Amino acid sequence: MATHALPQPLPLDGVTVVAVEQAVSAPFATRQLADLGARVIKVERPDGGDFARGYDTAARGLASHFVWANRGKESIALDLKEPRGREVLERLIAEADVFVQNLAQGAAARLGLDAATLTARYGRLVAVDISGYGPEGPYAHKRAYDMLVQCEAGLVSVTGTPDRPVKAGIPAADIAAAMYAFSGVLAALLRRGTTGRGGPVEVSMLDALAEWMGHPLHHTMHGGEQPARTGLGHAVIAPYDAYPTADGGEVLLSVQNDREWRRLAEQVLERPELGVDPAYATNAARTANRGETDAVVARALAGLGTAEAIGRLEAAGIACARLNSVADLAGHPQLAARDRWREVDSPAGPLRALLPPIELPGGAAPRMGAVPALGEHTDALLRSLGMTETQITALRRDGVVA
Repeated sequence: MATHALPQPLPLDGVTVVAVEQAVSAPFATRQLADLGARVIKVERPDGGDFARGYDTAARGLASHFVWANRGKESIALDLKEPRGREVLERLIAEADVFVQNLAQGAAARLGLDAATLTARYGRLVAVDISGYGPEGPYAHKRAYDMLVQCEAGLVSVTGTPDRPVKAGIPAADIAAAMYAFSGVLAALLRRGTTGRGGPVEVSMLDALAEWMGHPLHHTMHGGEQPARTGLGHAVIAPYDAYPTADGGEVLLSVQNDREWRRLAEQVLERPELGVDPAYATNAARTANRGETDAVVARALAGLGTAEAIGRLEAAGIACARLNSVADLAGHPQLAARDRWREVDSPAGPLRALLPPIELPGGAAPRMGAVPALGEHTDALLRSLGMTETQITALRRDGVVA
């Protein structure tokens, strides 16, 4: 008789995370932990909670940033400036495996919530400090919003058109810091499994984004010249850009070598002579002659519909893509074909959400829990700490919890 093994549990089942978090960097990091099975307790201010709750109302009345970064968490609203609120937090941390905070620089230390202080008190705790610029240095106390760090890290200087730099359209500095915090927690938990001790994890947004700037950074430091801003083009490859099609779409294509150029010339441009013309035959020549190279490609694709252009390019073995909108992404056929969409609950009802990118075949499905209302789990968490209804009522009456 065939037997079917039960799926392996999620890798972070049994791990408890307490997070004093706001905005994107820490919440997005802890959402990754929640998706992999961790219990994440989100500590928020009673007077409005995580300020990302108020960024917009696009997700059926909820803030889109908050919905994206906070599913699968339990929300407790605590006034950490009040001793009784800090006492509740301390009791939560005492039972936790991981603590994460991204308060303004210095605020965690004043509350005794910095990683060094907590890990000295709780030997098995993994404690994460996420900051803008790190704990010391001349920038340590500067405000560090995503756009500002994108500018400080030079990302904006290499993004945009030749005429104007632009910031990335997503919070790249926040996401970079979040993902290094996430991987730092996993590494520290793995080390704890060997040594029995947790320890501090430090991540700064500037450090994270500076790492992501590796290519232009090394190009500039060692080659002496910063890569030029080229919009959708490429500084050292041609053709590599988006080109309009007859039906109003745009198709992006990339020719990586001279063999591909010859195939493009023969099968798409229908001008095989360009494959051997010295003005186009090599990438160096095409890059030096970028304006005319782009014009030749643009003229050919302008007479084709988007689907026809994509079909010809794919038949010729040329890398290509549609220039999609965000709405196009929401309806992307590849995501639909791979069943990547789920629904998560929220105070506004079910909301579509993508499965997390990390897949663990043979394991339990990701834990895509509900987006919490502010303080939704306050009473349950206080009861789990052994508090009586009388004590909870007093805390609510005095504004210590919500």
